Amino acid sequence: MSCCAPGTEGALELLGALPSAEELMLSARDLGDGRKQTDLGVPEVYCGACIATIEKALHDLPSVERARVNLSTKRVSVVWRDVVNGEVTDPVEIVRTIVTSTGYSAHLFNDAEEASDAMKAKLLRGVAVCGFAAANIMLLSVSVWSGADASTRDMFHWISAMIAAPALIYGGRFYYQSAWNAVRRGRTNMDVPIALAITLSYVVSLWETMNHGQHAWFDATVSLLFFLLIGRTLDHLMRERARASISGLARLSPRGAMVLGADDSREYRPVSDIRPGDRIAIAAGDRIPVDGVVESGASDLDVSIVNGESAPHPVSTGDAVQAGMLSLTGSLVLRATAAARDSFLSEIMTLMEAAEGSRAGYRRLADRVAQVYSPAVHLLAITAFLAWGIFGGDWKHAMLIAIAVLIITCPCALGLAVPVVQVVAAGRLFKNGIMVKDGSAMERLANVDMVVFDKTGTLTVGRPRLLNAGEVNAQNMTLAAGLAAHSRHPLSQTLYTRHTGVVPSFENVEERPGEGLQGFVDGRCYRLGSRRFACGSDHIGGAASSEVVLSVDGAELATFRFEDRLRAGSEAAIRDLHSRHLSTAILSGDRAAVVERMARRLSLDTWQADLSPRDKTDAVTAFAADGCKVMMVGDGINDAPALRAAHVSMAPATAADIGRQAADFVFMHESLSAVPFAHDMSRRAGSLIRQNFGLAIGYNVIAVPIALAGYATPLIAAVAMSTSSLIVVANALRLNHMRAGEKEVIRAESADLDMAPEARTA
Repeated sequence: MSCCAPGTEGALELLGALPSAEELMLSARDLGDGRKQTDLGVPEVYCGACIATIEKALHDLPSVERARVNLSTKRVSVVWRDVVNGEVTDPVEIVRTIVTSTGYSAHLFNDAEEASDAMKAKLLRGVAVCGFAAANIMLLSVSVWSGADASTRDMFHWISAMIAAPALIYGGRFYYQSAWNAVRRGRTNMDVPIALAITLSYVVSLWETMNHGQHAWFDATVSLLFFLLIGRTLDHLMRERARASISGLARLSPRGAMVLGADDSREYRPVSDIRPGDRIAIAAGDRIPVDGVVESGASDLDVSIVNGESAPHPVSTGDAVQAGMLSLTGSLVLRATAAARDSFLSEIMTLMEAAEGSRAGYRRLADRVAQVYSPAVHLLAITAFLAWGIFGGDWKHAMLIAIAVLIITCPCALGLAVPVVQVVAAGRLFKNGIMVKDGSAMERLANVDMVVFDKTGTLTVGRPRLLNAGEVNAQNMTLAAGLAAHSRHPLSQTLYTRHTGVVPSFENVEERPGEGLQGFVDGRCYRLGSRRFACGSDHIGGAASSEVVLSVDGAELATFRFEDRLRAGSEAAIRDLHSRHLSTAILSGDRAAVVERMARRLSLDTWQADLSPRDKTDAVTAFAADGCKVMMVGDGINDAPALRAAHVSMAPATAADIGRQAADFVFMHESLSAVPFAHDMSRRAGSLIRQNFGLAIGYNVIAVPIALAGYATPLIAAVAMSTSSLIVVANALRLNHMRAGEKEVIRAESADLDMAPEARTA
């Protein structure tokens, strides 16, 4: 619930447990350009103040480019340069900075689920100890409340004090360790007022006992801690529930696999020890541990994790497979093409975790408020203590009021308002086949007023059919297939896969995004692409089908005409967007006749054709200059600049790598209904965040005056504070139940909607 921080016994002990430079280098991910990423576990992080402290300390290091703390996984992702100003970076310094500058323990990030289970066990033990102590002290208090004589009352008070002391030490260590490490470094966090309240409540009760007072509050003190720990435990469990999608995804990754040696001997290795090039034996019923290529064998795979389809997918020698797929019927031998941390499953989990770790506008606001909240709380408590003491004359009562103020004003609900909504929303999107890179993307998507689509591979399925194969001679078909082999563009892939013979070898092949391919054979320049690129001609035919021209030294050799079909859910998605008063457009590099027909077919508001990558980017920029907040949906290399220029962007999983990297969202299913669904979920998440802010602020507006007026005991304050945080978390979990039973993302197969007029049927 409230901020916990370091569970340390001292910096020296922690420094002795630091990972070595060799371990850190082996675990670091190479990002290129001399940059590396290291993931560290910080199990004691619990709130925005903790996050800000760690990130600030790391950003002060000259070698660190970016540091991002993820609250749910307790992970710190640090991007750093291996050489700065001519000096080689020591990665141990990054970990040492966390320990010595902030007091948080840090280690190589391994298994968030195991760390979560360990923390849950600690919290449950703390709840059990404090609950047992509170029950026994309550029993002793009954006799005191019933009018026991002075000697009996004093004896019961002393027994209560002895029961309360170990309970406070054991159960309160979560707060004491955090508060001490914060204070000794000259800062505060949300656990400082909690630790003060527990301590002062016990000290006041002990003072009363030593002076034979009639009243002591040991029962209230231990019950206070009991309720605080219940609240923190429930918060931990609710966070686990919110992260169920990520946890379930992690469980799809096997712990290890059988690796084949050069002599076909078998050795079981943990997944983390599998390297690219290793040969892995996969039996029927096994999940594939890392991305790879089938070296031998055949099987039907469950690939639902990749595309959401339940139908088995057959694979055999030469086929690529991805981590998380399940072998259903046969045995395979794979050759690993990526380590576990670079495989498909890891990429998805990274996207999911990034959603909560982002710094959206709401999140930054909550973090800034949380940072100044603790000093404000201390000032308010001191003011209440002095006011009641001076004007009321009862300093003991003034102390109890100050304690209640310290507890009831804890900004736990405010700290939870944003991240818990973001992680629930990311989980809901994932269940519907949509990956989101960060929470700020959801915030931006909720504010868009225009959606712009690419055509080929986005509005269409990207599997075009060649219409005029019989009109092209075999030699030209072979030449076209040889050039097309060097591109992932859907039209090129259609040409290449259609040809079954040997293709010529081209030299110095170059792909120009939005234009086509160029290569040389015997000094002659062959081009495959748009007519303008291939022949230097501005003549554009009027046929409503896509065309690709093959030329040699600028002279046309052949023209290939294609038709494509609409992506499933396209028409419904556009209608849904229009119903929300969002304008729509197509930006395409295809010919005007084809694009216009597509726009009319889908009732899009506007369209532009024959666009280069720069033209698409300029168009998006022009829309923005007119005051539009544009969402760009595209898939190709030529769409990447426009995806980055847009207010927010989305790409299908079939997009080129650069397109997926540039996009804020990636949808795994074939249906384009992912676009309105993501927009709807982002709007709902924004609404819940605003509701959570209202709940957190409203709670303080009501609770603080009650505490200052002396109407809230420390115990009531603890219950109120815990309840406010749980209400915020429960409100966020409503995202999991909105539109229950409604079909959210269309997963039907694509309707066969031909693009060529002559192929259409009534």
